[in-house]
Amino acid sequence: MQLDPSDARECAAALRSAAEARQTVRVRGGGTKADPDEALPGDAVLRTRGLSGVVDHVPADLTVTVRAGTLLRDVQAALAERGQFLPLDPPHGGATIGGVIAANSNGFGTLRYGAVRDLLIGTTTALTDGTLARAGGRVVKNVAGYDLNKLLVGSLGTLGVIVEATFKVLPLPATRGASVSSATDATSAFARAGAIVRTSLRPTALVVDHERGAWRLVVAAAGEQAVVDRTLREAGGDHVADPDRLLVPLRDLLAAAAEGAVVRATIPLAAQPPFAGGVSRLDGFERLVADAGTGIVHVHLRGDDATIAASTVAAIASARVLGGSARTERVAPSLRRHLAALRTEPPGHFLMRRLKDAFDPRGILEPERSLA
Repeated sequence: MQLDPSDARECAAALRSAAEARQTVRVRGGGTKADPDEALPGDAVLRTRGLSGVVDHVPADLTVTVRAGTLLRDVQAALAERGQFLPLDPPHGGATIGGVIAANSNGFGTLRYGAVRDLLIGTTTALTDGTLARAGGRVVKNVAGYDLNKLLVGSLGTLGVIVEATFKVLPLPATRGASVSSATDATSAFARAGAIVRTSLRPTALVVDHERGAWRLVVAAAGEQAVVDRTLREAGGDHVADPDRLLVPLRDLLAAAAEGAVVRATIPLAAQPPFAGGVSRLDGFERLVADAGTGIVHVHLRGDDATIAASTVAAIASARVLGGSARTERVAPSLRRHLAALRTEPPGHFLMRRLKDAFDPRGILEPERSLA
Protein backbone atom coordinates (compact mmCIF):
# COMPACT_ATOMS: atom_id res chain seq x y z
CA MET A 1 0.00 0.00 0.00
CA GLN A 2 1.41 3.37 -1.03
CA LEU A 3 0.47 6.80 0.28
CA ASP A 4 1.42 9.75 -1.94
CA PRO A 5 0.19 12.99 -0.32
CA SER A 6 0.46 16.13 -2.43
CA ASP A 7 0.35 18.62 0.43
CA ALA A 8 0.77 18.87 4.19
CA ARG A 9 -2.90 18.42 5.06
CA GLU A 10 -3.19 15.30 2.91
CA CYS A 11 -0.16 13.90 4.69
CA ALA A 12 -1.64 14.57 8.13
CA ALA A 13 -4.98 13.05 7.10
CA ALA A 14 -3.24 9.94 5.76
CA LEU A 15 -1.43 9.48 9.08
CA ARG A 16 -4.65 9.91 11.05
CA SER A 17 -6.39 7.27 8.93
CA ALA A 18 -3.45 4.90 9.34
CA ALA A 19 -3.45 5.40 13.11
CA GLU A 20 -7.17 4.74 13.36
CA ALA A 21 -6.68 1.51 11.38
CA ARG A 22 -3.50 0.66 13.33
CA GLN A 23 -1.71 0.49 9.99
CA THR A 24 2.09 0.64 10.28
CA VAL A 25 3.72 3.30 8.08
CA ARG A 26 7.20 3.54 6.57
CA VAL A 27 8.25 7.03 5.49
CA ARG A 28 10.30 7.33 2.30
CA GLY A 29 11.93 10.40 0.79
CA GLY A 30 14.79 9.68 -1.58
CA GLY A 31 15.15 6.18 -0.10
CA THR A 32 18.87 6.71 0.47
CA LYS A 33 18.72 5.45 4.07
CA ALA A 34 16.32 2.58 3.43
CA ASP A 35 16.98 -0.94 2.25
CA PRO A 36 14.77 -1.81 -0.74
CA ASP A 37 12.97 -4.68 0.99
CA GLU A 38 12.82 -3.17 4.48
CA ALA A 39 9.06 -2.59 4.38
CA LEU A 40 7.02 -5.62 5.39
CA PRO A 41 4.02 -6.81 3.32
CA GLY A 42 1.48 -5.26 5.70
CA ASP A 43 3.14 -1.85 5.85
CA ALA A 44 1.95 1.29 4.15
CA VAL A 45 4.75 3.27 2.49
CA LEU A 46 4.27 7.03 2.66
CA ARG A 47 6.32 8.76 -0.03
CA THR A 48 7.13 12.45 0.24
CA ARG A 49 8.00 12.98 -3.42
CA GLY A 50 4.71 14.90 -3.89
CA LEU A 51 5.77 17.36 -1.19
CA SER A 52 8.42 19.12 -3.25
CA GLY A 53 9.47 22.60 -4.27
CA VAL A 54 10.94 25.78 -2.82
CA VAL A 55 8.25 27.65 -0.88
CA ASP A 56 10.16 30.84 -0.10
CA HIS A 57 13.70 32.14 -0.49
CA VAL A 58 14.65 35.49 1.01
CA PRO A 59 18.27 36.15 -0.04
CA ALA A 60 18.54 39.29 2.09
CA ASP A 61 17.56 37.33 5.21
CA LEU A 62 19.68 34.29 4.26
CA THR A 63 16.73 31.92 4.69
CA VAL A 64 14.99 29.35 2.52
CA THR A 65 11.79 27.38 3.11
CA VAL A 66 11.31 24.14 1.17
CA ARG A 67 8.96 21.18 1.16
CA ALA A 68 10.38 18.02 2.64
CA GLY A 69 10.32 15.88 -0.51
CA THR A 70 12.59 18.29 -2.41
CA LEU A 71 15.97 16.87 -3.39
CA LEU A 72 18.82 18.68 -1.66
CA ARG A 73 20.65 19.04 -4.98
CA ASP A 74 17.63 20.88 -6.43
CA VAL A 75 17.62 23.24 -3.45
CA GLN A 76 21.32 23.89 -3.94
CA ALA A 77 20.78 24.63 -7.63
CA ALA A 78 18.02 27.14 -6.85
CA LEU A 79 20.12 28.84 -4.18
CA ALA A 80 23.20 28.97 -6.42
CA GLU A 81 21.29 31.16 -8.88
CA ARG A 82 21.30 33.81 -6.14
CA GLY A 83 24.87 33.15 -5.02
CA GLN A 84 23.96 31.17 -1.91
CA PHE A 85 24.04 27.57 -0.63
CA LEU A 86 22.82 25.35 2.19
CA PRO A 87 25.99 24.03 3.90
CA LEU A 88 24.96 20.39 4.14
CA ASP A 89 26.55 17.60 2.10
CA PRO A 90 25.02 14.23 3.00
CA PRO A 91 26.56 11.09 1.52
CA HIS A 92 23.99 10.63 -1.25
CA GLY A 93 23.02 13.01 -4.04
CA GLY A 94 19.44 11.72 -4.03
CA ALA A 95 18.74 12.75 -0.43
CA THR A 96 15.61 14.81 0.24
CA ILE A 97 15.39 17.70 2.67
CA GLY A 98 13.12 15.71 4.99
CA GLY A 99 15.46 12.75 4.85
CA VAL A 100 18.49 14.90 5.66
CA ILE A 101 16.72 16.15 8.80
CA ALA A 102 15.30 12.77 9.84
CA ALA A 103 18.62 10.97 9.38
CA ASN A 104 20.72 13.85 10.76
CA SER A 105 22.90 13.70 7.65
CA ASN A 106 25.26 16.60 8.18
CA GLY A 107 28.09 15.76 5.85
CA PHE A 108 31.65 16.92 6.49
CA GLY A 109 31.05 20.66 6.97
CA THR A 110 29.81 20.58 10.56
CA LEU A 111 33.01 21.94 12.13
CA ARG A 112 32.83 25.03 9.91
CA TYR A 113 29.10 25.55 9.38
CA GLY A 114 27.30 23.68 12.14
CA ALA A 115 25.05 20.63 12.06
CA VAL A 116 21.52 20.18 10.73
CA ARG A 117 20.09 21.22 14.11
CA ASP A 118 22.10 24.48 13.95
CA LEU A 119 20.94 25.41 10.45
CA LEU A 120 17.30 24.35 10.87
CA ILE A 121 15.14 27.25 12.10
CA GLY A 122 11.61 26.03 11.40
CA THR A 123 9.57 22.92 10.61
CA THR A 124 6.04 21.84 9.82
CA THR A 125 5.35 18.23 10.77
CA ALA A 126 2.35 15.96 10.21
CA LEU A 127 1.45 13.96 13.33
CA THR A 128 -0.47 10.72 13.67
CA ASP A 129 -3.49 12.47 15.21
CA GLY A 130 -4.00 14.34 11.93
CA THR A 131 -2.65 17.69 13.11
CA LEU A 132 0.19 19.83 11.76
CA ALA A 133 2.76 20.97 14.32
CA ARG A 134 4.78 24.08 13.52
CA ALA A 135 7.95 25.05 15.33
CA GLY A 136 10.33 27.97 14.85
CA GLY A 137 10.42 30.05 11.70
CA ARG A 138 7.45 32.30 11.05
CA VAL A 139 5.08 30.45 13.38
CA VAL A 140 6.06 29.10 16.80
CA LYS A 141 4.14 26.21 18.29
CA ASN A 142 6.17 23.82 20.39
CA VAL A 143 4.30 20.57 20.96
CA ALA A 144 3.73 19.39 24.55
CA GLY A 145 6.61 21.54 25.76
CA TYR A 146 9.21 19.86 23.53
CA ASP A 147 11.62 21.67 21.21
CA LEU A 148 10.21 19.99 18.14
CA ASN A 149 12.94 21.09 15.72
CA LYS A 150 15.68 19.39 17.74
CA LEU A 151 13.58 16.28 18.38
CA LEU A 152 12.99 15.74 14.67
CA VAL A 153 16.69 15.81 13.80
CA GLY A 154 17.78 12.17 13.72
CA SER A 155 14.31 10.83 14.56
CA LEU A 156 14.22 8.63 11.40
CA GLY A 157 10.51 9.21 10.86
CA THR A 158 9.50 7.71 14.20
CA LEU A 159 7.76 10.79 15.66
CA GLY A 160 6.04 12.39 12.67
CA VAL A 161 6.46 13.20 8.99
CA ILE A 162 8.33 16.41 8.22
CA VAL A 163 6.48 18.24 5.43
CA GLU A 164 8.27 21.60 5.32
CA ALA A 165 11.49 23.11 6.69
CA THR A 166 13.18 26.50 6.92
CA PHE A 167 16.97 26.79 6.99
CA LYS A 168 19.64 29.41 7.34
CA VAL A 169 21.75 29.66 4.16
CA LEU A 170 25.11 31.26 3.37
CA PRO A 171 26.84 33.05 0.47
CA LEU A 172 28.76 30.77 -1.86
CA PRO A 173 32.50 30.80 -1.03
CA ALA A 174 34.87 32.58 -3.37
CA THR A 175 37.20 29.61 -3.76
CA ARG A 176 37.80 26.06 -2.50
CA GLY A 177 40.71 23.69 -2.11
CA ALA A 178 41.83 20.53 -0.34
CA SER A 179 44.87 18.55 0.70
CA VAL A 180 45.56 14.90 1.45
CA SER A 181 48.37 13.38 3.49
CA SER A 182 49.30 9.93 4.76
CA ALA A 183 49.64 8.82 8.37
CA THR A 184 51.25 5.78 9.94
CA ASP A 185 48.38 4.88 12.28
CA ALA A 186 45.16 6.12 13.90
CA THR A 187 46.99 8.00 16.65
CA SER A 188 49.09 10.09 14.26
CA ALA A 189 46.19 10.75 11.87
CA PHE A 190 43.89 12.03 14.62
CA ALA A 191 46.73 13.93 16.32
CA ARG A 192 47.28 15.96 13.16
CA ALA A 193 43.56 16.54 12.82
CA GLY A 194 43.37 17.62 16.46
CA ALA A 195 46.17 20.11 15.96
CA ILE A 196 44.11 21.81 13.25
CA VAL A 197 40.97 21.80 15.41
CA ARG A 198 42.87 23.65 18.14
CA THR A 199 43.80 26.50 15.80
CA SER A 200 41.57 29.37 14.69
CA LEU A 201 41.13 27.65 11.32
CA ARG A 202 37.76 26.18 10.44
CA PRO A 203 38.16 23.80 7.50
CA THR A 204 35.09 22.69 5.57
CA ALA A 205 36.19 19.07 5.97
CA LEU A 206 38.62 17.33 8.30
CA VAL A 207 38.39 13.63 7.54
CA VAL A 208 40.41 10.61 8.61
CA ASP A 209 40.06 7.72 6.16
CA HIS A 210 41.33 4.18 6.75
CA GLU A 211 41.16 1.46 4.11
CA ARG A 212 43.37 -1.47 3.13
CA GLY A 213 45.87 -0.70 5.88
CA ALA A 214 46.41 2.93 4.84
CA TRP A 215 45.54 5.97 6.97
CA ARG A 216 44.89 9.35 5.31
CA LEU A 217 43.94 12.84 6.48
CA VAL A 218 41.86 14.93 4.08
CA VAL A 219 41.48 18.66 4.77
CA ALA A 220 39.23 20.93 2.71
CA ALA A 221 38.81 24.70 2.93
CA ALA A 222 36.58 27.34 1.38
CA GLY A 223 36.35 31.13 1.44
CA GLU A 224 38.71 33.91 0.48
CA GLN A 225 41.88 32.78 -1.26
CA ALA A 226 44.12 33.84 1.63
CA VAL A 227 42.10 31.76 4.11
CA VAL A 228 42.14 28.70 1.87
CA ASP A 229 45.89 29.03 1.26
CA ARG A 230 46.65 29.34 4.99
CA THR A 231 44.47 26.36 5.91
CA LEU A 232 46.03 24.06 3.34
CA ARG A 233 49.54 25.29 4.12
CA GLU A 234 49.12 24.39 7.80
CA ALA A 235 47.47 21.08 6.89
CA GLY A 236 50.40 20.03 4.71
CA GLY A 237 50.18 17.15 2.27
CA ASP A 238 49.41 17.23 -1.44
CA HIS A 239 47.08 20.01 -2.57
CA VAL A 240 44.08 19.38 -4.83
CA ALA A 241 42.16 22.20 -6.52
CA ASP A 242 38.79 20.42 -6.48
CA PRO A 243 37.85 19.06 -3.01
CA ASP A 244 35.17 16.83 -4.52
CA ARG A 245 37.88 14.63 -6.05
CA LEU A 246 38.77 13.61 -2.51
CA LEU A 247 35.48 13.94 -0.67
CA VAL A 248 32.94 12.34 -3.03
CA PRO A 249 34.45 8.82 -2.67
CA LEU A 250 34.30 9.25 1.11
CA ARG A 251 30.66 10.37 1.00
CA ASP A 252 29.90 7.33 -1.14
CA LEU A 253 30.71 4.93 1.69
CA LEU A 254 27.04 4.09 2.25
CA ALA A 255 26.35 3.53 -1.43
CA ALA A 256 29.31 1.16 -1.60
CA ALA A 257 28.08 -0.73 1.43
CA ALA A 258 25.29 -2.74 -0.17
CA GLU A 259 26.74 -5.79 1.56
CA GLY A 260 27.50 -6.06 5.25
CA ALA A 261 26.77 -3.24 7.67
CA VAL A 262 27.60 0.41 8.23
CA VAL A 263 27.85 1.58 11.83
CA ARG A 264 27.56 5.30 12.57
CA ALA A 265 29.17 6.32 15.85
CA THR A 266 29.49 9.65 17.64
CA ILE A 267 32.70 9.60 19.66
CA PRO A 268 34.33 12.17 22.00
CA LEU A 269 37.22 13.72 20.07
CA ALA A 270 39.85 12.43 22.49
CA ALA A 271 38.48 8.88 22.16
CA GLN A 272 38.58 8.75 18.35
CA PRO A 273 42.07 7.14 18.10
CA PRO A 274 41.30 4.15 20.38
CA PHE A 275 37.88 3.68 18.79
CA ALA A 276 39.25 3.80 15.25
CA GLY A 277 42.20 1.58 16.09
CA GLY A 278 39.95 -0.94 17.80
CA VAL A 279 37.28 -1.26 15.11
CA SER A 280 39.92 -1.50 12.39
CA ARG A 281 40.98 -4.81 13.97
CA LEU A 282 37.48 -6.30 14.00
CA ASP A 283 36.74 -9.29 11.79
CA GLY A 284 35.23 -8.09 8.54
CA PHE A 285 36.51 -4.52 8.80
CA GLU A 286 36.38 -2.86 5.38
CA ARG A 287 36.71 0.91 5.81
CA LEU A 288 36.48 3.75 8.31
CA VAL A 289 35.62 7.37 7.52
CA ALA A 290 35.76 9.79 10.46
CA ASP A 291 34.76 13.45 10.61
CA ALA A 292 37.66 14.22 12.92
CA GLY A 293 36.39 17.66 13.92
CA THR A 294 33.04 16.43 15.25
CA GLY A 295 33.60 12.80 16.23
CA ILE A 296 31.15 11.27 13.74
CA VAL A 297 32.63 8.00 12.49
CA HIS A 298 31.27 5.60 9.87
CA VAL A 299 32.54 2.02 9.85
CA HIS A 300 31.86 -0.43 7.00
CA LEU A 301 31.96 -4.11 7.93
CA ARG A 302 31.75 -6.92 5.42
CA GLY A 303 31.81 -10.73 5.47
CA ASP A 304 29.61 -13.64 6.50
CA ASP A 305 26.47 -12.72 8.42
CA ALA A 306 27.36 -14.17 11.83
CA THR A 307 30.80 -12.55 11.87
CA ILE A 308 29.57 -9.14 10.74
CA ALA A 309 26.71 -9.21 13.23
CA ALA A 310 29.16 -9.88 16.06
CA SER A 311 31.54 -7.16 14.84
CA THR A 312 28.67 -4.68 14.51
CA VAL A 313 27.64 -5.27 18.11
CA ALA A 314 31.28 -4.98 19.20
CA ALA A 315 31.69 -1.63 17.40
CA ILE A 316 28.53 -0.25 19.01
CA ALA A 317 29.65 -1.48 22.43
CA SER A 318 33.08 0.10 21.97
CA ALA A 319 31.51 3.47 21.18
CA ARG A 320 29.41 3.34 24.34
CA VAL A 321 32.33 2.29 26.55
CA LEU A 322 34.32 5.28 25.26
CA GLY A 323 31.52 7.70 26.17
CA GLY A 324 29.87 7.91 22.76
CA SER A 325 26.89 6.38 21.02
CA ALA A 326 26.35 4.30 17.89
CA ARG A 327 23.72 2.70 15.70
CA THR A 328 23.55 0.81 12.43
CA GLU A 329 23.11 3.16 9.49
CA ARG A 330 22.71 0.46 6.86
CA VAL A 331 22.36 -3.30 7.20
CA ALA A 332 22.11 -5.97 4.52
CA PRO A 333 18.71 -7.72 4.74
CA SER A 334 20.31 -11.07 5.54
CA LEU A 335 21.94 -9.57 8.64
CA ARG A 336 18.81 -8.39 10.40
CA ARG A 337 17.97 -11.72 12.03
CA HIS A 338 21.48 -12.03 13.47
CA LEU A 339 21.50 -8.47 14.78
CA ALA A 340 18.05 -8.79 16.33
CA ALA A 341 19.28 -11.69 18.45
CA LEU A 342 22.29 -9.69 19.66
CA ARG A 343 20.66 -6.28 20.15
CA THR A 344 20.77 -4.58 23.55
CA GLU A 345 18.76 -1.56 24.63
CA PRO A 346 20.65 1.72 24.11
CA PRO A 347 21.24 4.29 26.85
CA GLY A 348 18.20 6.55 27.17
CA HIS A 349 15.84 3.74 26.17
CA PHE A 350 13.18 4.84 28.67
CA LEU A 351 13.26 8.46 27.50
CA MET A 352 12.93 7.36 23.87
CA ARG A 353 9.91 5.27 24.75
CA ARG A 354 8.24 8.23 26.49
CA LEU A 355 8.79 10.47 23.46
CA LYS A 356 7.47 7.79 21.13
CA ASP A 357 4.35 7.35 23.25
CA ALA A 358 3.75 11.12 23.31
CA PHE A 359 4.02 11.66 19.56
CA ASP A 360 2.90 8.30 18.16
CA PRO A 361 0.83 6.59 20.89
CA ARG A 362 -0.30 3.74 18.61
CA GLY A 363 3.23 3.07 17.42
CA ILE A 364 2.47 3.07 13.71
CA LEU A 365 5.49 5.05 12.47
CA GLU A 366 8.63 3.08 11.62
CA PRO A 367 7.98 0.54 14.42
CA GLU A 368 11.27 -1.33 14.06
CA ARG A 369 13.21 1.92 14.24
CA SER A 370 11.38 3.36 17.22
CA LEU A 371 13.91 2.25 19.79
CA ALA A 372 16.94 1.89 17.50
